[in-house]
Amino acid sequence: MSVGTSGAQKAPRARDVRGTTASPSRRGDLDAAAEADLGADSGVDLAAGLGALGIDPDDLPDGLVVADEHGRVICFNAAAARITAVPASEALGRRLESALPLEDLEGRRWWQLTDPYGGLAIRNGQPERNLLLHGGREVLVSARYVRTKPTGPVHRVVVSLRDTEARRRTERSHAELIATVAHELRSPLTSVKGFTATLLAKWERFTDDQKKLMLETVDADANRVTRLIAELLDISRIDSGRLEVRRQPVDIGAAVGRHIQAYVTSGQPADRFLLRIEQPLPALWADPDKIDQVLSNLLENAVRHGEGTVTIDVTPSASPRERESEEHTANAATSVTVSDEGTGIPEESMNRVFTRFWRGSKRGGTGLGLYIVKGIVEAHGGTITVGRAPGGGAEFRFTLPVGTPAYLL
Repeated sequence: MSVGTSGAQKAPRARDVRGTTASPSRRGDLDAAAEADLGADSGVDLAAGLGALGIDPDDLPDGLVVADEHGRVICFNAAAARITAVPASEALGRRLESALPLEDLEGRRWWQLTDPYGGLAIRNGQPERNLLLHGGREVLVSARYVRTKPTGPVHRVVVSLRDTEARRRTERSHAELIATVAHELRSPLTSVKGFTATLLAKWERFTDDQKKLMLETVDADANRVTRLIAELLDISRIDSGRLEVRRQPVDIGAAVGRHIQAYVTSGQPADRFLLRIEQPLPALWADPDKIDQVLSNLLENAVRHGEGTVTIDVTPSASPRERESEEHTANAATSVTVSDEGTGIPEESMNRVFTRFWRGSKRGGTGLGLYIVKGIVEAHGGTITVGRAPGGGAEFRFTLPVGTPAYLL
């Protein structure tokens, strides 16, 4: 942090606040010696207040700029220097509008518009808004006017600066989500609209087999829309931390068997699947519907994008929670590994597999499935990893703690 502390007799440079002396040559029209005294008094007051709280402004994640009652900068922390690209040594002692030149999105000078020192005496600050630094860089700025008494003169102007990069990433992610959803919805809705309009207009002209085919297509597309909406709801709950897990006893081996049987019934050869269960398995308490969702996604990926035999291993394992001691982690969890013999996932892509919109070399789907899978597994207190299978394909492994309810312990 940089706090103006000029004047050796007034206060030494304290190591705990890492004070920086403001150069008199950078000060405005006021007498240099008087400015130094003002900066010293203000800097010492600020340093004392922060020291009493045990806080170093350089440790703050956001930029902090403080101006005294004369409009001179007395505090310019490290985050402010990073965001504005202005060294603290250059900012200290300068007038606020010079050290921190800000414009609104219409190009108007913000300090002239807001006039913190000469404006209405009832104002206590400015809400956060997007403003532009010199050079056009966008930042989030809010200000607080500190008065010694209500409606009295402004004693301090405290300015908070935040980089907009994190917000921009969030906005881009939301925009990508909206674009993906719009694209995925358009195809099935167009099909539903087309077939239903055709059937309503020309019902008598079609045979029963033709009508059945059209209605089956409408049903499949409606299921696709329903699945997409369910994915969006899951993403919303995962991102907000509101994904509910309703734990019940789950036979994970039987659950995998049901999914395999469904694929065999739909036409996949039975010998394409190899299920291996290592007994005894610990009693697993989990949300059966969400575990089915995880298994469905992983098996679908292996069948659709992989080749050869799809191998599913269900084994007891140690708990993924590191805070538990070894004696309590032995066989305190269940691991499920799904692997195939396809081309696998490129090494450079493995760190992006569980992010939104990731898709492999074969296009299709929304790219949201594995993101949701990871959210569900972590909501159970488990972990999931991806790697290369012994047969060369992709290998997904998730581990779930037993999750026994407290009232049964």
